[in-house]
Amino acid sequence: MPMIGNKVGVLVTVFLGILLLIAELTNGLSLCNMGDDGLTACKPSVTKPNPVEPSASCCEALSGADLQCLCSYRNSLLLPSLGIDPELALALPPKCNLTSPANC
Repeated sequence: MPMIGNKVGVLVTVFLGILLLIAELTNGLSLCNMGDDGLTACKPSVTKPNPVEPSASCCEALSGADLQCLCSYRNSLLLPSLGIDPELALALPPKCNLTSPANC
C-alpha cells in the first residue's frame, strides 16, 4: 500500500507543477527578456509549416532579448509546447541583422 501512496504523491506534485506553469503563462510570459508582445510578434516566424519573415516589431523585441538565454532552450520541451520551432527560432537573429551567440 505505501507504494501506491508514493505514486499518488508524485502524480499530485506533477499536477500541481503543471497548474503553476499554466498560471504563470496566463499571467504573462516572459522568456529571456522577451515579453508577451515580443513573443507574439515573432511567433509567425517560428511556427511551422509556413513561417514568415520576422516583422520589425519581432526584430525590435529580439534585439532586447538575452540571446544566450534563448540558446539554452534549444533542446527544451518548453518552446515546442508553446508552438515554437527551436530551429526556426535560432535562425531569427541573422534575419534581424543581429549576431547569434557563439556556441548556440
